[in-house]
Amino acid sequence: MSRGIAILGSTGSVGRNALRVTDALGPDYAVVGLSAHSSIELLAEQVRRYKPRYVAVSNGDCAGRFRALMDGWDTEILAGRESLAELAQSDGVDTVLTAVVGAAGLPSVLAAAQCGKRLAIANKEPLVVAGELLTRIAKENGSMLLPVDSEHSAVFQAMQSGTTSEIRRIILTGSGGPFRGASRQDLERVTREQALSHPTWRMGPKITIDSATMMNKALEVIEARWLFDVPVEKIEVLIHPESIVHSLVEFVDGSVVAQLGEPDMCLPIQYALTYPKRVPGIAKPLRLEEIAELHFERPEPGTFRALTLAYDVARIGGTAPAVFNAANEAAVEAFLDGRIRFVQIVELIEHCLDTHEVGRANTLEELLEADAWARTQVADRLEHETHGAKRRAQQR
Repeated sequence: MSRGIAILGSTGSVGRNALRVTDALGPDYAVVGLSAHSSIELLAEQVRRYKPRYVAVSNGDCAGRFRALMDGWDTEILAGRESLAELAQSDGVDTVLTAVVGAAGLPSVLAAAQCGKRLAIANKEPLVVAGELLTRIAKENGSMLLPVDSEHSAVFQAMQSGTTSEIRRIILTGSGGPFRGASRQDLERVTREQALSHPTWRMGPKITIDSATMMNKALEVIEARWLFDVPVEKIEVLIHPESIVHSLVEFVDGSVVAQLGEPDMCLPIQYALTYPKRVPGIAKPLRLEEIAELHFERPEPGTFRALTLAYDVARIGGTAPAVFNAANEAAVEAFLDGRIRFVQIVELIEHCLDTHEVGRANTLEELLEADAWARTQVADRLEHETHGAKRRAQQR
């Protein structure tokens, strides 16, 4: 039976790879929906090639120009902030692959879950910000949550060897980013260019900075807690610079099951789209004899403070994860703009967590309020520090 796929964020890296995967999967996997925020020229090219039934342009200001590009095409065009949720709920959509960065994609993910759709989740926000709410809605409506990021896909694949009650621990692996082995003092002198120089992956600037602070692993710890329904004490992180072992699961009998593969997003994307089947794909085959050695080490908690904070946030729950994520996004933006030093990213996050009064996370509105509060808090803190620096300069 044909599976209808909607790709939210089809012009981004994950979305483009998802289209490559569906090309290889053949006619049993039909692209019925695509979306973009503002990259409408590329979106128009994708529409002409894949002929989806629905297209969503979440930036309403770009919708008119997109309609002009698509003049004469028999495609239903949805526009504005609600368009992603409309697309996710549409008839003919069986699987929603979401790769929309930020809180903008949350309503569409929850809408898809409420409709019982299969959800292939590539971005971190759904499970970090709304993990408690999303997993509850998915369970109530029979929606299956399938991870697309390589680490959680690896855990999901390894878990096919046992049950949740048989898990002793989940081990998430990470490359360690550009500052593997660095001390806290070393990070004081980090430049923007150094932080954006990842040794393994080529990613967007925000995700690259998250790798440098290991915030990406911190967020993955919170994701894993909700996705796999395990206490956070059973989740660990190891640095693995080769990025070949994507994650591991240790079971109570001592068996450790790992998923290995080349650093290629096409493999976890395909597994999410075809699960529970495995079919031939376009991912590069792994040649262990060419790798020869694999290394693992524990991250230094004093250097990568974000990881320690993640465990506290996961235990607290409620609105704390939303604040954690939003404060990081705001702080990373400030760093990329040259307004703060690298080490101040985590300092700003910690400040927000210390001053936030944690509330319940029963609704999307409560989560979005916490998100907005954290961004305002970061902005206010930066403004206060800027005024203080000016006063000190004048006094000299």
